Amino acid sequence: MPSSQSPPGVTMAKTRVLFICSGNSARSQMAEAFLRGCAGDQFDVYSAGLEPQAIHPMTVEVMAERGFDLAGHRAKGLDEYLGKIHFGILVTVCNRAKETCPVFPGGGTRLHWPFDDPAAATGSEEERLAKFREVRDAIELRIREWLRERSPQQQPAPQTP
Repeated sequence: MPSSQSPPGVTMAKTRVLFICSGNSARSQMAEAFLRGCAGDQFDVYSAGLEPQAIHPMTVEVMAERGFDLAGHRAKGLDEYLGKIHFGILVTVCNRAKETCPVFPGGGTRLHWPFDDPAAATGSEEERLAKFREVRDAIELRIREWLRERSPQQQPAPQTP
């Protein structure tokens, strides 16, 4: 099985990944945390919003349930990165971002993973938290699937009964 590590003395640059959504208050923050947690050794991970808003308190709560501390995180706008950082991979996590996201000069691969906006959920606090958890879990699953798709040679062989 090939090693995922660089040969001694060789430093491999990490691919920069930018997750983009409308407000950078929920979905893109979750995606940033999960990719950094699952593969931060392979990627430099960022997130931004078209119109940044404060990180939703329920985002912080449901990510804490999974061991991610978002204290100190803040919503960021695309203007913090546009023309300043080259991203190898741009991932829009909502349809609005896909439709209105500007072209990044020298930008790499663009992916679109649409997720419902949990901040738009209505109902009781428990019902809204349930929506945040549903979206959180869907984002985590998509990131793990994507990582498996990118490096099938690093996956364990299927077990035969």
